[in-house]
Amino acid sequence: MSNTMPSTHWPSPVLKAGLPATILLVAWLLAILILGSNGAFVAAPGAPPLALLVAFLAPIAAFLAAFRMSNAFRAFVLNADPRVLVAMQAWRFAGFGFIELYVHRILPGYFAWPAGLGDMAIGLTAPWILAGLIRSSEFASSRTFVAWNLLGLLDLIVAIGTGGIGSFLVTGGAATITMDAMPRLPLVLIPVYLVPLFFMMHLAALAQARTRTA
Repeated sequence: MSNTMPSTHWPSPVLKAGLPATILLVAWLLAILILGSNGAFVAAPGAPPLALLVAFLAPIAAFLAAFRMSNAFRAFVLNADPRVLVAMQAWRFAGFGFIELYVHRILPGYFAWPAGLGDMAIGLTAPWILAGLIRSSEFASSRTFVAWNLLGLLDLIVAIGTGGIGSFLVTGGAATITMDAMPRLPLVLIPVYLVPLFFMMHLAALAQARTRTA
């Protein structure tokens, strides 16, 4: 088997799915900015953050549905360069910002520490995974590659879970640090745009790994 990665000259069905996907990403971002500026993701005191949960789950559900029902979109996902998918995850080292926000009493520690350290771990190890992909295309179906992507998904799920549960259960006076800043701009872009994007990149990488081992 060749040790080079697949060609980036994508077939016509891939290009046809790529343009609509790009348009949808831009429209999705604009919708979040408009909704966020109007406080659409802010839950009432004592109420569960349902708007945030829906905004997180809806794009992932749409991704899975399109992958299942659209041949063009499936080809787009399966032919995406895994090196790009991994390199994008390196941005998650910016999870250090969660810890900074905790230090400045903007986000609570029960969320900031696991979310921040988990993201930093994935971001810090992304270059190592990328190096494996550059060395050999077979690495894209290795146990290490699959495990890294699964751990990346787990980190995102833990972050969303602790943040969602905490925002519902943890209340208090002015001295209590809560999740009140998260459903507001600019932080709301993290759970309803960036996290779903990173989630879908992991899913795409795992789908590619499964196809290569089938």
